Amino acid sequence: MTDEQLHYYRLRAGEYDATAFGDVAAASERIARIVGAMRPAGRVLEIACGTGMWTSALAAAADSVTAIDAAPEALAIARDRVRAENVRFEVADVFTYRPGVRFDTIFFSAWLSHVPAARFGEFWAALGGLLAGGGRVLFVDEPVSERAKETYISDEVVERHLRDGRAFRVVKNFIDPGDLVVRLRRLGWECTMTRDDDAWTWVCGSARQVK
Repeated sequence: MTDEQLHYYRLRAGEYDATAFGDVAAASERIARIVGAMRPAGRVLEIACGTGMWTSALAAAADSVTAIDAAPEALAIARDRVRAENVRFEVADVFTYRPGVRFDTIFFSAWLSHVPAARFGEFWAALGGLLAGGGRVLFVDEPVSERAKETYISDEVVERHLRDGRAFRVVKNFIDPGDLVVRLRRLGWECTMTRDDDAWTWVCGSARQVK
């Protein structure tokens, strides 16, 4: 994550749920349904957990959840929201995160599209180092059909605004499911993609390393 992007999300933490989800109760129900269908299990690492909207659903299915985010302001909200005893929160950057353990499931939502294209391979290599044998990477993100809602200032950088009008540059690479499957296969991952259509449109992925 770029410094400017992190600064944006730190400042946005207090308004994130309202601007990203709108009806938080309805979003929580949908999130629980999606996570239940994806069936995370065992020791779970959640990357970029943000305000913890997905963390509660993960905790209900997992033996334990380690939820990391680089924005301490978002984690403060997540800690207040999620009181499950099997959840631990940490301020961390996934590119430098070295927990000393491996995870059965790695999960992230609305994060893969924020990974710069130049760091895509590095990111998936990092995931491979964090994943236990036979483990899965599960993710949810926005498909390329949603690209028109953003204001692009370069191929992968959009301009976002806070409620107070301040503007920030954020990396946003919407997901093309077919292209992603091919790119991951080249990196040694087998990935399947499904689409979840409801109040918002999301795509869901499940990836395993190929031995």
